[in-house]
Amino acid sequence: MRIKHSFIILLALITITLSAQVQPTWESINERGYPQWFSDAKLGIFIHWGVYSVPAYASLEGYAEWYYRGLMTNDDRKAFQERIYGKDFQYEDFAPMWKAELWNPDEWADLFQKSGAKYVLLVSKHHDGFCLWPSQYAPNWNSVEMGPKRDICGELTEAVRKKGLKMGFYYSLPEWKSDIHRWYVDPDENIGTYVDTHMIPQFKELITKYKPTVLFTDGEWRNSAEQWHATELISWYYNTVGSEAIVNDRWGDGQQHGFRTPEYSAGITLTDRPWAECRGLGRSFGLNRNEPLENYMTSDELIRHFCILVAAGGGMTLNVGPAADGKIPLLQQERLLDLGRWLHINGEAIYGTRPYKKFYEMRPVLQVLNDSVIDFDWKRNSPAPSISCDHFQVHWEGYFGCGKGTYTFEIQTDDYAKLVIDGQTVIEDTRKSPTGQIKLSEGDHSIDVFYEEDELEATITLFVSSKQMEKQVARGFYKAESALPIEGLMGTYTCEQPSVCYTQSDDALYAIALDYPEDQLVLNIEKPEKDTKITLLGCPKTLPWKYENGQLIIDTSGLKYSDLKSTAAWVFKMK
Repeated sequence: MRIKHSFIILLALITITLSAQVQPTWESINERGYPQWFSDAKLGIFIHWGVYSVPAYASLEGYAEWYYRGLMTNDDRKAFQERIYGKDFQYEDFAPMWKAELWNPDEWADLFQKSGAKYVLLVSKHHDGFCLWPSQYAPNWNSVEMGPKRDICGELTEAVRKKGLKMGFYYSLPEWKSDIHRWYVDPDENIGTYVDTHMIPQFKELITKYKPTVLFTDGEWRNSAEQWHATELISWYYNTVGSEAIVNDRWGDGQQHGFRTPEYSAGITLTDRPWAECRGLGRSFGLNRNEPLENYMTSDELIRHFCILVAAGGGMTLNVGPAADGKIPLLQQERLLDLGRWLHINGEAIYGTRPYKKFYEMRPVLQVLNDSVIDFDWKRNSPAPSISCDHFQVHWEGYFGCGKGTYTFEIQTDDYAKLVIDGQTVIEDTRKSPTGQIKLSEGDHSIDVFYEEDELEATITLFVSSKQMEKQVARGFYKAESALPIEGLMGTYTCEQPSVCYTQSDDALYAIALDYPEDQLVLNIEKPEKDTKITLLGCPKTLPWKYENGQLIIDTSGLKYSDLKSTAAWVFKMK
């Protein structure tokens, strides 16, 4: 027995040793693969909290955590700071003002657990270089020596793990304020000394001290994976933390590994590796006090969007932006708790599931808006709640009033757009030729502008100029030719949105209806087995069904209001 016991121990030690040996090559790293827990988890919480949480200010659509970059470029944040804090005030002066006097890490961890999240990602260091742990590489610029005077990384890690959640860190590779290399200021090719003498040792200091299960690097896009020493650092991280560790895909040009991180998007449909969309409840990650209420997703919108992501094989890393005092705004807390309540009833259709052979049932969506001008920078957001963030189209139509002359029109956008005036094509494709000229008589002229958004940044502006007029955003639009025309253009926004999302487990198929089916739910899927039982999660009733003309028709007419235990999305289980 003693010999057998010793052999088992030796075999276990050999197995552990072999599994830990990841070599610093993309081949070895990819062969190691990804831990299953991440694909099963679906939901994580992102936290952007730092010095930038004191001013907590950006444009209506801007990222508040990029506050220091705004000072560098003299955007409206510079004027805001001078107006509120004085012309001699520096960004560094915010650090002692960040007191975190109401911060309770156990309170945060309890909220995150109730939200249904399975992991937490804290920004340990953003691009301003301020560290939320006592880094020896950031003297007098960390949360233990300045501001809160607390090891935020350490305290939150302990609280989160006590709740059974996995802990992870966001870590910015470059820094705006470094004395060695200033990101966006110094030449990108000169980053080597910064990487070797500052970034790598600080990176290893963070990992060694806390051993985070998830690692989310960022700020990589101006340099290559080789310049960031990506393979060396990823393999070292995996070997240090162990089999549950996972990294994201932001390691520079040429990277070939990491869970994908679409940001503020309509999601992706790639299933070659794990992915999780990262986004805030509003438009910013860090708290932006300047943000209007309509920027925030409602609880129902959040739940539906989350279902759409999961159906395509992904998940969501949902951000909260705490205030400088350490309290997560109540509206953000409400959204998290509403999501958690929905998951408490419907979680079996989410956690541990995988995509079905078809992700969605799609439906066309149309939204008509009155737009006074065509001058939009939606960034990575949607122009209206009913319209998707990506892959939407707009047709603006109306009349353009002007004097006699030759006019030059220009459309600035990163996607396809077309301009037609009086039936004449002036600009055919902005990607090939963004400008066009046309002679116009005095009066009103019919105008049509077509725009097709692909993905990521969504922006379009229509300019006009002439000999008598400098280039400016085009105005003078009317919706109708009449004695009292209505100002503006009629914008018809269209897209396709999922109406039903599918997920599956080993023994069940789930159809998540994003609109409640009053009398019946019609699904274009293969015919189930005769003995298939269909239920609504949260309700014990078995629902009648039939299969006709290639469609599964579920009779929902017998469901009463009291049978519905959740809102926003209703999950029908087929087993």
